[in-house]
Amino acid sequence: MAAQSNSALPENTILENYRIARPIASGGFSIVYLAYDEYGSPVAIKEYLPAGLSLRGQGQILPTITPEHVNLFRYGMKCFFEEGRALAKISHPNVVRVINFFRANETVYMVMQYERGRTLQEHIVQRKGEIKENFIRHVFVQLMNGLREVHTNKLLHLDLKPANIYIRNDGIPVLLDFGAARQTLIGDAPKLNPMYTPGFAAPEQYRNREALGPWTDIYSIGASMFACLSGMAPQAADQRLEKDRMQPVARTFKGKYSKELLEIIDWCLDMDHLKRPQSVFSLQKAIVDNRIPDAQRPGALAGFKRMLDDLSRPGDRDAEKTDTAR
Repeated sequence: MAAQSNSALPENTILENYRIARPIASGGFSIVYLAYDEYGSPVAIKEYLPAGLSLRGQGQILPTITPEHVNLFRYGMKCFFEEGRALAKISHPNVVRVINFFRANETVYMVMQYERGRTLQEHIVQRKGEIKENFIRHVFVQLMNGLREVHTNKLLHLDLKPANIYIRNDGIPVLLDFGAARQTLIGDAPKLNPMYTPGFAAPEQYRNREALGPWTDIYSIGASMFACLSGMAPQAADQRLEKDRMQPVARTFKGKYSKELLEIIDWCLDMDHLKRPQSVFSLQKAIVDNRIPDAQRPGALAGFKRMLDDLSRPGDRDAEKTDTAR
């Protein structure tokens, strides 16, 4: 089935004890609605509805799924449901709060706390890339508190980007819209259009999914910080794999931001996942300490390896024995 645009549920549709008010976001994987519970309190409801597998017309409630896509649709629905179950266990000020999840209308819904504020993407567009360093440090250090909690619960975000980073009215950043379930679909359905965001997805999300780990989200953190600097996403990782045109941020933005912050962003955007920060804590510490640990600096590992190679050469050992014998 070719990807198509699915229609949102009609206004005032009732889902369990929630009333749909209007759609507030939509993409190739889901539709998010503003809704109200029985007490009149606002909530955000995310509906699993991958456009590559299902079709729902104007005014309809149930999606149409062709027979050849039924198993894949249901498998993705199961992953979405399990993701909601896992997220519901996380209670952290920097992670969107999942308060309910249920099955209805032959699909699955995730009910989240409704947040007031704006996305980091909206902030970037308004500021046209002119965002101060203190703001970047403040937002991402706090945001990584939430991401650490996510990783502690053995989850990856896998769709981290400015549009999924919400800045509440009190200035606290919140992680939104996890992409773990859609990543599962990509791996099992190569015919589906990619559901990650070019520029923010790490290279291993394209070609080496066995290598996914905390460092994958860290690449996206680096790309999101890059967007704060430049007003746009960096070159997409799949293009970088073919021909890397990315100039080091430390060179491009030299003098505009501190050398230390720029080096940290370059560290996060390394194409080799083993050369990036291996944990959110190590990245967070680098930002707070305002320095990359010497052992993690670009070239440090290669230099250490060369030293070990030199020491292990037979000729060197033989020469050492000769010198000792003398």
